[in-house]
Amino acid sequence: MKIIGVDLGGTEIKAGLVDEKEGLLKKTNRPTEVYKGPDRIVENINEAIKELDPEMKIDAIGIGSPGSIDRKKGIVRFSPNFPEWHDFKLAKKLNKITNKDVFVENDANSFTLGEWYFGKAKGMKNFVAITLGTGVGSGVVTHGVFMTGNDGIGAELGHIVVTPNGPLCGCGNRGCLESIASAKSVARHAKELAIRYPDSKVLQMAKSVEDIESKHVFLAFEENDYLAKTVVQDTIDAMARAFGAYIHIFNPAMIVVGGGMSKAGETLFEPLRERVKKYIMKSFIDTYKIEQSNLVENAGILGAASAAIFQIREEK
Repeated sequence: MKIIGVDLGGTEIKAGLVDEKEGLLKKTNRPTEVYKGPDRIVENINEAIKELDPEMKIDAIGIGSPGSIDRKKGIVRFSPNFPEWHDFKLAKKLNKITNKDVFVENDANSFTLGEWYFGKAKGMKNFVAITLGTGVGSGVVTHGVFMTGNDGIGAELGHIVVTPNGPLCGCGNRGCLESIASAKSVARHAKELAIRYPDSKVLQMAKSVEDIESKHVFLAFEENDYLAKTVVQDTIDAMARAFGAYIHIFNPAMIVVGGGMSKAGETLFEPLRERVKKYIMKSFIDTYKIEQSNLVENAGILGAASAAIFQIREEK
């Protein structure tokens, strides 16, 4: 089975031709052009598909989109990246152009399925997937079942409260993991501290407070910068609290972590693994692994393709 996987972002569309057994065969990208309206975005997706497979010999198209998704109907209920998309029938519109089955899935769910079919968690029956980007996305496979909940919107693990009355989260609550451990939150925390530490290497790397990103924080952390140490330690502690909860609830064989912030590598993962032990019962130690995703830049494409593969198998 050959699938076109489309990683739909607010600024860029990444698409790839994916073979169910061989993985990613080739890929392309182009601007999303949100400002030109919904129809132009759909046309840009179609152009990427035609570039990858001009003869349209593919079996289906999978799209990973941020936001609230009705996966059964292929509708984007709401997406922060696409302000005009309210109950937008993405699958139906693209199907009309391509005459191919189109499957739409939330990007975090897509990431989880991509890990299950092509990544570190391939073939596993019990694992948790976390993606650290602008927000904290997540997904769960337990006993070989992809867990989505009663309404298909479950496993929002980024919104477990780890710091009561902590920073305000985009969801409206306070102290969620996402409000502390997303790339956006790490950058925000560093910006707040930069005024107190004007000689910080974080500021030197970023050149200005406004330009501070999470990558600057982790690079400075490696150089023992005090501001960076404060931010990273708070981030790791929040993640460890949340991961401890996931381990107690799901007893996963693995927690696999992807997203832009995971590129910090062992700078993040080594202290995280140690810190998690503080928050779990002794009987859970050595029952799990915490691993960095190896799908890297192709995670979105492979995840979108996997979402299509998963739904096709579900229908059989």
